[in-house]
Amino acid sequence: MTSTTRLQQLRTLIDQWSTELGFSQVGVTDTDVENYKASLDSWLEAGYHGDMAWMQDRRSMRLNPDTLLGGTIRVIALRMPYFQPDTEPLKILENSDKAYISRYALGRDYHKLMRQRLAQLAERILDWWGEPLAQRPFVDSAPVLEKPFAEKAGLGWIGKNTLLLGKDSGSWHFLGEIYTSLELPLDEINEEDQCGKCRACLKICPTDAFPKPYVLDARRCISYLTIENVGSIPEEFRKPMGNRVFGCDDCQLVCPWNRKSPQNREDDFQPRHQLDNSDLVELFDWTEDEFLQRTAGSPIRRIGFERWQRNLAIGLGNSNNPTQAVPVLTQKNSESALVQEHIEWAIKQLTMQPE
Repeated sequence: MTSTTRLQQLRTLIDQWSTELGFSQVGVTDTDVENYKASLDSWLEAGYHGDMAWMQDRRSMRLNPDTLLGGTIRVIALRMPYFQPDTEPLKILENSDKAYISRYALGRDYHKLMRQRLAQLAERILDWWGEPLAQRPFVDSAPVLEKPFAEKAGLGWIGKNTLLLGKDSGSWHFLGEIYTSLELPLDEINEEDQCGKCRACLKICPTDAFPKPYVLDARRCISYLTIENVGSIPEEFRKPMGNRVFGCDDCQLVCPWNRKSPQNREDDFQPRHQLDNSDLVELFDWTEDEFLQRTAGSPIRRIGFERWQRNLAIGLGNSNNPTQAVPVLTQKNSESALVQEHIEWAIKQLTMQPE
């Protein structure tokens, strides 16, 4: 059997194995990201990355996969769905007494599950190939241009909300990659940009975080403000945050292509501790020990107790239930100056007299 035939046969097996491991789609592309360089550089130059200094510091590594794994000539891009319609996101958003948590963070941290599955796929590839090769899996934790590689591999297109969209998959999915030295057959790009004239995601954004289509100013994005931002949340964004206490899904919830999103098939992504339907007051009342216990293995754990309370204080300030919220906020009297600042803002919002 020729090397070319073996590679083609392996490519077919990768489709089969990825399905068995819970991935909904897989594609193979090369490492050339020259067409994405200008947009990355203009985004960085505009300062849209905010305090995420690693975006600038590791720019070169993003553009040159060989620096992460010597000998890389192909990228295997995969995605795994996580959306669960029975969590009723719109219903939670409309209830100001509830805490809205981005749907990806309701269950266990996706990094561990995805990394395990990618490692299993890489191991199957190595075992079947039977010869030494360089391989390395990645899941949103290294300087990898995930969405560009997924787009090049034919998994969809990068939409106006800067997320990867697919005709049959929408955007409710996690992305992962395997860098490899195998010269696998390339997948042709099979999904053109289908956003058309639609601007639903741009219009719905609570904080106007899109200066133009296909460009996100992270400094205005609620996901950035509630997760990546370590300091005070600017007052101009507090009211628009509403009850969104960890991330934001508005631009996904309104996207027409998400009507066809495949449902999650993984137990690890099922909601834990009723985080899909919890009251703001209840979550704000957690002690730090309770927070650590109930967010063990969760993406929420990474922001820490202080930022968790900061975000919840804003949510309570935006609630329509001062009778319940004000006593809880007043009793907290946090030792953290950061949290206390947001508590005082919340109390003011709830007690100010209408003009």
